[in-house]
Amino acid sequence: MAKALNTEVAKFEYDGLIVDSNPIADVFAVTIATGMGALKRGTVLARAAKDGKMHILGTTVASDTATANCILAEDVDATSETAALAYRTGHFATNKLIVKDEYTMTAADKEALRDVGILLSDAMEYENTEEED
Repeated sequence: MAKALNTEVAKFEYDGLIVDSNPIADVFAVTIATGMGALKRGTVLARAAKDGKMHILGTTVASDTATANCILAEDVDATSETAALAYRTGHFATNKLIVKDEYTMTAADKEALRDVGILLSDAMEYENTEEED
């Protein structure tokens, strides 16, 4: 069976989440707590101190402290407890990050991310106005 080697397998669209290749965007597996719902790539996750499960940054975790820890690397349905991939290090655009509705990232949140190896930068939106052939 022959297959053309010039067949397009997939198309990647740049979403602007990652700003730079230094430090390297390294991923690891996390457990997301029950009830977080449908989460999008770029959601900032906070680790609960007692059980180590991840919650959306800005979520109130009953009698526990949750500290900003990583950034979700893929879309995931977390209506029940689920495993997912998240960035433990990397350089990301602040304006592309997602947190709980009506929550604003604080300086302490940004410092907590920096402590684990995640750098944040303000980045401008870029729109390609050139037409493709």
